[in-house]
Order: sequence, then structure tokens, then C-alpha cells
Amino acid sequence: MPLKRLFRACALVFALPLAAFPAPFAYVPNEGSGTVSVIDTATDQVVAEIAAGKKPRGTAVSADGRTAYVSDQPNNQLVTLDLVQRKPLGTIPLGESPEGVGISPDGRWVAAAVEESNDVAFVDTAAGKLAFVVKVRGKNPEHAVFAPDGRHVFVSAEEGEAVDVIDVAERKQVAQVPVGARPRGIGFSPDGRRAYVAAENADEVYVIDAVTYKVLVKVKAGSRSNGIAVHPDGKRVFVSNGGDATVSVIDTTSHVVTATIAVGQRPWNMALTPDGKKLYVACGRSGSVSVIDVDRGTRIADIAVGKLPWGVAIR
Repeated sequence: MPLKRLFRACALVFALPLAAFPAPFAYVPNEGSGTVSVIDTATDQVVAEIAAGKKPRGTAVSADGRTAYVSDQPNNQLVTLDLVQRKPLGTIPLGESPEGVGISPDGRWVAAAVEESNDVAFVDTAAGKLAFVVKVRGKNPEHAVFAPDGRHVFVSAEEGEAVDVIDVAERKQVAQVPVGARPRGIGFSPDGRRAYVAAENADEVYVIDAVTYKVLVKVKAGSRSNGIAVHPDGKRVFVSNGGDATVSVIDTTSHVVTATIAVGQRPWNMALTPDGKKLYVACGRSGSVSVIDVDRGTRIADIAVGKLPWGVAIR
């Protein structure tokens, strides 16, 4: 292609509005159905169901959107899914009772919190096998979430009232941060300087300095706060309240709840679209995903999925 035509083609691509690109899919593991529901976020319709073991829970999607990694708790394994063909690819042994799953920003590692052995299993995605395991001090790890720079993984210890911090390169735990009872979901500010942790039995969100590993402030949330999603602009944090059937919106400057939005029953883990315009909330007892229009602060849809949806993953 001649150079002038190449420049014109590139300029056209960059000039296209965001609406010209397809909306992402949302992937919902249904622990009661053994499936992952695929939601087209442009239409808010379920377009496919993918078999994903016996009891799928934690789910992470590769950067290219072609592969999903799903923990299958009773089978003690990670299920890999082909998201293009929408079918299972294979399984990787993890350990007894894996739960939350996170993927590194570069896509190299998948980290899975393994409850019964109190460790985090790291899978090499290129090799498609377990690479190493890090023992954590906290009991019953629930979520394993990579910091935005990919250097550390924060792990909520469900029965340890703490967050364990793993240095990925050193392959060891380097810190532990005490928090409230039964910590669950974890999210990071876009710059990686703050971590937000929901403590379910304390009904609080803990704001942690992700550099010094100190708790900066506690924010009172709703009853049985558990899931966390941080807006791409870093100005808002969303927390699902399982006992209230609501989602609270926290202002990250004032650390005050600015809105409370009703959703389905037992809201659990959540995910935002990359543009931050919609929030998808897995509501286990309703068998649905509630969709929130973020700018308007209102629930705009309830999408029926499988039985007992555990969370949502969007890449």
C-alpha cells in the first residue's frame, strides 16, 4: 500500500467513534448450572451458553478476548474456554476448592485462590499448565486480583480477616493487611495506588494504600458487602450488598456513599464495561444479571442467566 494511502487509512481508523467498534461480551459463571452465559452488552441479551465444569466460579478473560479461564470448584481445576468457538478447550489441575481467578495485565499468568490448601496457584497461559504455587498466611483465600502493574497479587483471606500480598516475580508473600471480617471482593484504582476491599461481615469497604500496605480509611457500605468494581475514571467504586439487594456507589475523594441502587437478590461479583457506562451485577438468588446505567445511576435491565450466577467477567 502506498504511504499516503496507509496514512489515510490509519487516520480513518483513529477518527472512528467508539460506537463503530463492537460492544464487548460479558461472561457469567453459573455455579448451579455448570455453564457460562454469554451476554452481548450492546443488546443485553444472552447469546450463548458454554459448558464449564460442574460448579464454575471465578472467571477471567484474556486480553485478546479469545480465551476464558474458569475455576471449577468441586473438580479442583481450571477450565479453559474458547470464546470464539464458544466451547471448552481443556482443563488444568489446581488444588482443592479453587475460587476467585485473576489474570495479569500482560496475559502471562492466571492466579487462582485455592481455599482448602490456603494458597494461590499460578498458571502459565502460554504453556497451559500450573507453573508454581504460593502459600498465603490468611485462611480460606477467596479472590486473587492482580494490581494494574502486574507485579503483585492481592488475596482476600475469607476466614483470616486480612488481605495477603504476593510478589509475582519473587513467588512469595511479602505483606499482609488486616481488614474487617470476611473480606471478599478486591478492586484497584486505575493508577494502582489504592486497593478497595469489601468485608462482608463488617459491612465495610477498606481503602488500602497499595504501596505502603496500610489501611487509609473504612467506608460503611450496605449489608453483607462483597463484590467490588472500580470505575475507569477512578472517581467511583461500586460495592454489591448481598443482604440488601443493592449496589452502593462510593466517591473516592470524599469516601462517602453517594448513591444506592436496587438490584436483584444476593448481588455478588460485578464488572464494568471498558467505557465505564454499564455495570453488570451477578444476582445469585434471582438467577439474573442486573444492568446499571452508571451515568444515570439506575437499573435498566435484568437478564435471566443460569442458576446461581457467581460473577461477571468483561474484557
